[in-house]
Amino acid sequence: MAKLILVCFLSFFCFSLTIHAATYVVGDTSGWDISTDIDSWAAAKTFNVGDVLLFQYSSSHSVNEVTKESFETCNTTNSLTTFSNGNTTVTLSSAGARYFVCGNRLHCLGGMKLQVNVEGDRASSTVGAPEAQPQPRDTTPNPSSKNNDPTTVIPSSDGFTNGGIGSLILILAFLFMASTALDLFHI
Repeated sequence: MAKLILVCFLSFFCFSLTIHAATYVVGDTSGWDISTDIDSWAAAKTFNVGDVLLFQYSSSHSVNEVTKESFETCNTTNSLTTFSNGNTTVTLSSAGARYFVCGNRLHCLGGMKLQVNVEGDRASSTVGAPEAQPQPRDTTPNPSSKNNDPTTVIPSSDGFTNGGIGSLILILAFLFMASTALDLFHI
């Protein structure tokens, strides 16, 4: 019986760690692109500590995290991080403002930039997608599978939750099987 209680506790703990994190595909089906209205996309979202931004873009773009001043002037000279792999995840690990721009200054000036205001200070903020590693500035960007084809299925960025009811059902099924096995073996 003690083992069953331990399994229940551990399962609940793991489920509670993942329930709040959401992953947002920046720009929804249009992705990180000059044709996307990034401001409107971001205005409809509430970002919390632990959430993940997924940038999907072609090889003619990049994602640069910059300071507020660099964001306002589209200056990427002193970027905090630079990504150019076409499929970048950024975990929002702390509350406050974060700023992202396209490395092509003309694209940035055309509106291809994102300000994210991260709310909260969740204890579960350690759970999330791994951070993408910045690439050195002198590497040639890798081509991306992003092709701006609206028929291509890209997950919606309504903020799909890691955990949720599906995980709860899976945990309950596991607990049922575990308790049945424990009863069979008289443990």
